[in-house]
Amino acid sequence: MRLFMRFPGGKTKTLTFSYDDNVIEDIRLIELFKKYGLKGTFNINTGMYSPREGFAESPSHTRLTRQQAIALYKDSGFEVASHGVTHPFMTQIPAKAATADVMLDIVSIEKDYGTFVRGYAYPYGAYNEEVKNILKNCGIVYARTVNSSHGFDIPTDWLELRPTCHHDDEKLFELADRFNFAEVHRAPLMFYIWGHGYEFKMNNNWDRIEKIAEMLSGRDDTWYATNIEIYDYIDAYKRLIFDSGVTKVYNPTVTDIWFELDDKIFKVSAGETLAMTK
Repeated sequence: MRLFMRFPGGKTKTLTFSYDDNVIEDIRLIELFKKYGLKGTFNINTGMYSPREGFAESPSHTRLTRQQAIALYKDSGFEVASHGVTHPFMTQIPAKAATADVMLDIVSIEKDYGTFVRGYAYPYGAYNEEVKNILKNCGIVYARTVNSSHGFDIPTDWLELRPTCHHDDEKLFELADRFNFAEVHRAPLMFYIWGHGYEFKMNNNWDRIEKIAEMLSGRDDTWYATNIEIYDYIDAYKRLIFDSGVTKVYNPTVTDIWFELDDKIFKVSAGETLAMTK
């Protein structure tokens, strides 16, 4: 028996992006993503909005004002997730302070953006088991690290989510080629790229993200999704109930799910019980 999850439409691959710090360059980045039909997640610090438009807190950082951020991210089709209200080193502060920092950011995001916050990116990439437990207790279901996997495996520990690579990684285009041309006969693939929008200005390489967007966009085998959309889909797949002979399946979720059984693609709709014919 060969049973493997497939993404919506029976696709074998998914691509997502993750960008931090609510900086002014996110305006251009979202325009570029929309141009190429790409999706991703923006991890923001609601305690670090700019006091006024155009104010540069450092040579590299010009953050969005609260009003600019709401206008940009709200109802944009991109996920808004937490990056901590004050971007602290979470492993260096007391547990009570760490919990407050997460929750204050979640409350502010949910109020301003009308969303549910369930994703997080570790500030400075700092985390440990205590921090992971704090996030879990705050309702966070996934948290992105800064540790590149250089692979396309589906995460096993979503609170220690390793991206494939940073957009400035020297292997980025090699990885994109591997992803595009991979023939998937078993488990599906996930390509996860992350970074900071200000790095394109700092390194003068907007052409780099444009090139990777063009390379990876418009592919029939790839599902373009936000971080939380991918998490929720995989979670829904795990909730499928198969009989012992894998001849029928019940989908107790509100999500339509695709899978491949012995080289044949099946779709089981939300709430449906499906009998498979091999």
